[in-house]
Amino acid sequence: MPADIPGIHHVTAIASDPGRNYEFYTETLGLRLVKRSVNQDDVSVYHLFYGDRSGTPGTSMTFFPYPDARPGRVGTGQATTVQFVIPDESVEYWTDRLGSEGVAHEGPYERFGDTVIAFEDPDGLPLELVARADAPDGDPPDGPVPAEHAIRGFFGVTLSLATASGTGSLLKTMGYQPTRSEHHRQRFRAAGDLGAVVDVLEDPEAPRGEAGAGTVHHVAFRVSDSEQAQWHDALVDRGLRPTQIIDRKWFRSIYARTEGGVLFEFATKSPGYTVDEDVDELGETLVLPEWLEDRREEIESNLPPLPVAPREA
Repeated sequence: MPADIPGIHHVTAIASDPGRNYEFYTETLGLRLVKRSVNQDDVSVYHLFYGDRSGTPGTSMTFFPYPDARPGRVGTGQATTVQFVIPDESVEYWTDRLGSEGVAHEGPYERFGDTVIAFEDPDGLPLELVARADAPDGDPPDGPVPAEHAIRGFFGVTLSLATASGTGSLLKTMGYQPTRSEHHRQRFRAAGDLGAVVDVLEDPEAPRGEAGAGTVHHVAFRVSDSEQAQWHDALVDRGLRPTQIIDRKWFRSIYARTEGGVLFEFATKSPGYTVDEDVDELGETLVLPEWLEDRREEIESNLPPLPVAPREA
């Protein structure tokens, strides 16, 4: 078996208006746009990547923003909440900030000893800020949120499932071990410092999720380059049907639909977002993998404008 997975690599969700999405994640939440590209499986739509200063694996929230996307329905068979970690002394800052930005929120309240603030993005995607004394220092980007209060990366995700046993068994195989539970929530934790938590909610009576704006497309987990092929074989051994390794330019990926219906990705930590852009210039221009460069004119003509201000020196 390959080594245990330390945590989440990135989470990809579906949005509608790309400009509104960009403004919320950079101006309201203070993340940095670290890569502006296109969905390699549908080049008519952007793929926008947000994260810390360099897009460190474990900090990268990404979106496919379809301007005419219908709203989805959050429900079973999906990752239904994305959780970011903040320093424990930043709770008041974030409740004040969300309030001043007109973002409705619930909390702060306690879950498993952590302080949690819950809210939604403009498309209705459920988000949480989880305050932790052990939040890593990280590499916060320059921006509207002071570095001492900046989002550090992922705390984890919540999966909503009609039946949880198969997915729970897979998480154990991946190195996520059950820790605490309350009501219908079972917490699994890995050994890493970012994205190390997966909460599983089991509710066979809950409505099935429907893809659309405001829903998560997939959750990606960090794997080493040398062990990715072993993960492919491990997934096959579990009776899943993983894809072959796919080159995504900034990482290589394997995808597999879990028994609970959630799409998991197993993505390498390298080569990273700086393989084709200087760290100070990340996200400022449309970047395409080399196999799409000969279609640049066509691709750019079909994308809506996305004004991105250059990063201040």
